[in-house]
This record gives sequence, C-alpha cells and structure tokens, in this order.
Amino acid sequence: MHFDEKKPIDIVLNDLFDHYRENVSDVDKITAALLERGVVQSQSDIVNDHIAFRTLGVPNLGINSFEKIFLSFGFKKMDYYYFEGKKLDAYWYAPPSDNYPRIFVSQLRVSELSQAAQDIILKYTTPIVSDPVDDLDLNNGQQVADFLQKPLWDLPTSEEYETLLAESEYAAWVIYNRYYLNHYTISIHELKDGYNTLEEFNAFLESIGVKLNTSGGKIKTSEDNLLRQSSTVSALYEAKFADGRSLEIAGSYVEFAERSVLPQFKDIAKEDIKREHRRDGFETNNADKIFESTYTSQIKGS
Repeated sequence: MHFDEKKPIDIVLNDLFDHYRENVSDVDKITAALLERGVVQSQSDIVNDHIAFRTLGVPNLGINSFEKIFLSFGFKKMDYYYFEGKKLDAYWYAPPSDNYPRIFVSQLRVSELSQAAQDIILKYTTPIVSDPVDDLDLNNGQQVADFLQKPLWDLPTSEEYETLLAESEYAAWVIYNRYYLNHYTISIHELKDGYNTLEEFNAFLESIGVKLNTSGGKIKTSEDNLLRQSSTVSALYEAKFADGRSLEIAGSYVEFAERSVLPQFKDIAKEDIKREHRRDGFETNNADKIFESTYTSQIKGS
C-alpha cells in the first residue's frame, strides 16, 4: 500500500502504513516472501482490502469523532455491525475510488463495562472536553497524519491496563495503543494462481513461520460463503506504563481477505472482474473472531 499523490488522504494513508510496518514485523516478512517467489513485483502490487481502527465510545471520541476524517476524504458510511459479547459497535466506509482501501471503525460501548473499568477509561478521557477532530484542518494531510499518531490521553498504569485486560481485551488495547492502525488486509483474490485462495495463502504463511489466528478456525467464512478471512496473531511488544513498569502487550496484526465473485457476475471473464463484481462489506461473525488476533489466548495459544 503506497500512494504517490499528495492528496490529504494519500498523505494520511502512507503515514499510517509507514508507522504500522515499522511495528508489525509480519508485514515485511510476508512482503519479502511474496517478492522472493515472484508473486508480486513490489509492495504497491499488494491490494489493500481494508484497514481498521478501534475507538472508545465516550463523549468527544469514538466513531462520531473519528469518522469525520474519512468522510471528509470522500468515504461513504455503509453498514452497521453489533458485537454483543465484545460490547462493540462498528461501521464500514466505502472508499471514494477503487484504489483506496475500505475503512472499518469499531468502538467500545464503555457504559456497558463494569464500574471499575468505566472509571479507568473515564479518568483518561473525561479531560477531553471537545472533539479533537474539530480542531484539525482536514485538508492538511500532514496535520491529520500527525494527529493519528498523537496520544490524546495520558499513559495508564500497568495495574489499570491489567484490570481492563481482564474484562475487555479491546479496552486494554485502545487505552494503550489509541488510534494506531489495528490492521491492514491483503486482498488474496488479487494475487496470482497458487496464492489466490486462503487455503493456499495460509499454507504459504505457515511455511514462512507466520502464526495464524485460530479463533473460529483459521478461515472465517460468511454465511453466504462469499467472504472468507484469515489473520495473523498480533506480535507482543514491550510497553512502558505510567508507573514505570513494562509489560509485553499486543500490538497490531495482518489480515487476509478473499472476496468471491457475486453469483450474478459468475460468467464474467476473469480478466474483466472488478471490485464491484465481488462480495462487498463485512460479516459480523467473521469480524468477531478477527478481533481476537490481539487477544492473549490467541497470542499465547499453541
């Protein structure tokens, strides 16, 4: 994923991806192996299906704030998703043109957590008394890019992090990582034969030592069988907390999506298939399991 133009959206996406690549070693590991095998000629040959962000559902933050950035870039708000067990709301956003990824933004229903967890989150977010996105010039790509890397609240203590982790791994992830890019997604169906189904691609990933999220099976399949997804598990990284303690915590991961051609377009010649001919959107059951790529049980599981 790399954009050469200088529109605000290009600057923001390039900056997000540069930071993400630095911190998620699987990205370069996978790209290097695809280059070595001649599957792609460069990183920019990899089609990015979507990128995802996590937010907290509290005043002045959450989806209502975050989406302003991408709506200003011409993205269109699409379907709503609800994750009951994880206490999350989410929407996806269709890009202004096919060369951009879809966006998936989720938020934690903070008011449904225990009082102890709410108190920790509100301790850090209550001082934010106005929507920080309203202070940005959304036509200034660099300003927006810098904002997405900037802490909006103080670092929590290790004890607070662990309290949240015990109740909601999502809450713990956001309180530390903030608006950091949660994952980017390789479109498997755009790769060449031998790598363009998830069975083949997962076998390739495991052959280079990449660990996959097994929640709901390595391949998560939508009810209509037209959207299939896999993901790596997040790497752990050493994080320093406000009390001076360091813990190994989950960072970000890589996802893989295989979108099948819709039944009404099944007779289109392979070389004529475009994005609009394939299954679009997302699937709650698939996404529910993909969220667990940052969960301790997946990272530390066999």
